[in-house]
Order: sequence, then structure tokens, then C-alpha cells
Amino acid sequence: MRQYNRMIPTPPMHARLIDGKAIAESLKLEVRGAIEALVATGARRPGLAVVLVGNNPASEVYVRNKRRSCEEVGVVSVAHDLPASATEAELLALLRRLNEEPSIDGILVQLPLPAQIRGRAVIEAIDPAKDVDGLHPYNLGRLAQREPLLRACTPYGVIKMLQHIGVAPSGMRAVVVGASSIVGRPMALELLLAGATTTVCHTRTRDLAAEVARAELLVVAVGKPQMVLGAWIRPEAVVIDIGIHRTADNKLVGDVEFAAAAARAAWITPVPGGVGPMTIATLLSNTLEASVRRQGLKSAG
Repeated sequence: MRQYNRMIPTPPMHARLIDGKAIAESLKLEVRGAIEALVATGARRPGLAVVLVGNNPASEVYVRNKRRSCEEVGVVSVAHDLPASATEAELLALLRRLNEEPSIDGILVQLPLPAQIRGRAVIEAIDPAKDVDGLHPYNLGRLAQREPLLRACTPYGVIKMLQHIGVAPSGMRAVVVGASSIVGRPMALELLLAGATTTVCHTRTRDLAAEVARAELLVVAVGKPQMVLGAWIRPEAVVIDIGIHRTADNKLVGDVEFAAAAARAAWITPVPGGVGPMTIATLLSNTLEASVRRQGLKSAG
């Protein structure tokens, strides 16, 4: 009797997860060690002012996590909680006081802000030397000129993740989906600084799927749940998903269709547990760096 070999389909290869939570914990341990070493020499602890306006539930969670992380690494966290009715003038007056406060090395204003307060005016009111979010035009300009000082937390956190897993962007074809001033644009500047050939996609991009398909390194920060389909992903690409959204059935998803993308990519960030923890860890690292500079110290390490 003649025998036939049945073709058994091979299951898809799954990408390796980039464990942002573990990488962030490693970075926080480094920051804590550097702070304790500085304090042992007689330097004061870094101080971070965290400003929250209103009672946005998501913002309250983010701020609570940031304040807890400060305690973990030895940063002195000073809370300034303003009511949702606070005026722009009141917030700007607070920022002027914090700019002059010697014990405060970093100022973080949690975004988004209530409608009556202009985010750009607030960002520009922060002393660039205390701009640990890295969003002041001075600090973004330094990054654009390839001479960075304080760098935007989320994009810089992505760079630190890539370094940790041994992915060097230099020479890679990188695509950033999303062109916001907070994430997309500084992310593109970080990738250019790292030597990647970088494309930025936005609402006027004609064929997003084709652009994504060319990416060896893909960073998505578009703010729409699962907008980037897994079928678009280039095989063996590195996929960084910065988005986070809660679905109707109470699940957290990113901007990328995760399961289908993971079947094609070489590396991928999970949601949650990917970029989010790195943003907070990088904020702490920036606060340490700002404190070292302001205290006239030689090194944070």
C-alpha cells in the first residue's frame, strides 16, 4: 500500500518579548545605586516636583506610580495637586516658584491638562535645566542638533530598551508611526541620533501599510487601538508599541495588532509591561542627571 506523507503546518514563530518592566527595574537599581553613592559624598538627594491638575483617573494612576518609584530609588518627591478649576496663571505661578526652589531638580507636569490651560505654555514655563520630561523647546532643539541634554522620557526609554536587548539602530530602516510633539517627533530625532534611516508617518501618509512593511525597526505611537495590523509587519522586524488602550471587555491593548505582529517580528514589546515602565525609569534617570548638573557634580555613576 502506497504511503503518503501528510503536510503538517508549522506553527508561526513568535517574536521574543522585550520585557520593559524588567529592564526598567534594572535601570532603577542603577539610579538608586548612583544616588546613594552621591549622598555618601555629602551631596543632597535629587528632588522632583510632580504637579497634577484635576482628577483625571489615568493621570492619577500615572502620578501615583511615579511618586512610588521616586521612593524606591531615593528621589525626594514633592506633590503639588491642583483642582481641575485651576487657572493657567495659577499653574504658571507655581512653576515660577518651583524654578527658583533650590531643592527641586526636576519638574514634571502630568499631561493632559484641563481645557483652560495651554500645554505648550506650561512646558515652555519650566526651566530647561529642570525639564526632566525633556519636552522644552530648548531640550528638543539640543536633541535635533545632536547635542542632547535632558531627553524626552518615552523616546529615550525606547533607546535604552534597544540597547538592553542588543539592537543597534545604526544603519537600520526605522519607521515611526505618529508625529506628536511628545513622542513621535522626539522619537524620530532619537533614531536619527542613533544612526537609523528614519521615516515618520502621520495622518497624511498615503500608504501606511507599505511604509510599515519596509521597517526593520518599527515604533508606533499613533494613539489608536490596534491600528497597525500584524500582516503589515516586515518579517524579523523589531516592533515597539507605545500605545495603550482599554477595550470594552476591559483588556489592555496597544496600537499594534499584537498576536499577528508577534508571529512575524523578531522582537516586540508587550502591552502592558513594555514601554510604560521604561518611561518612569527614564524620568528618574533624568532627575538624577539634572541634579548632578545643578549640584556641580562630576558624575551620576
